[in-house]
Amino acid sequence: MFKLFILLGALNAGLSVVLGAFGAHGLESKLSAKMMDVYKTGVQYHIFHALGLFVVAFLADKFPNSSLIGAAGWIMFLGIILFSGSLYVLSVTDISKLGIITPFGGLAFIISWVLIIIAILKV
Repeated sequence: MFKLFILLGALNAGLSVVLGAFGAHGLESKLSAKMMDVYKTGVQYHIFHALGLFVVAFLADKFPNSSLIGAAGWIMFLGIILFSGSLYVLSVTDISKLGIITPFGGLAFIISWVLIIIAILKV
């Protein structure tokens, strides 16, 4: 699990930098200020939780028998897709119904951090 979550963390960290640069240089003149803020929020949570995947990787290495750590990693990865992904698409399409998806990504982030807390308390 260590290697897998290191790879997912690195992939997502790199992707968040690429998407952040794309937003700053390719979308700034195309999006309204409000949608640019939405996009930036997606990038911000993307990088935070990419770093969270590194936390999961190191915890998985330290506590290899904890299934909660692995579950936290997968749920965090899902959160990136749902939260940041929905904000990216919402900002460039202005399809407001996509905002329905975003809270599920936020909930996934919360659940992943709670699972990490529970896992650490159990060891």
